[in-house]
Amino acid sequence: MTPVHFAFSSAFLLGLTGLAFHRTHLLSALLCLEGMMLSLFIALSVWALQLDASGFSTTPMLLLAFSACEASAGLALLVATARTHGTDHLQSLNLLQC
Repeated sequence: MTPVHFAFSSAFLLGLTGLAFHRTHLLSALLCLEGMMLSLFIALSVWALQLDASGFSTTPMLLLAFSACEASAGLALLVATARTHGTDHLQSLNLLQC
């Protein structure tokens, strides 16, 4: 495994462990998701450059578009949660009350 692949794999796994273990605020969960998507975007971009294939060059842009949609939906949920519950703590959210 090259150092570049190791860096992107470790960045993705760091975001995943942050998402799994640090679940106090909704904003921190959204930041971990964005870090994971950023590492995937950069890894796909480097992979497309290394393969030098024009067919793979659209994949990072498609992932970036989905990442932007995910970020906007997450921020909308964050604002809605902060307005209704008064906080963004994940412990205050209960699916049975919705």
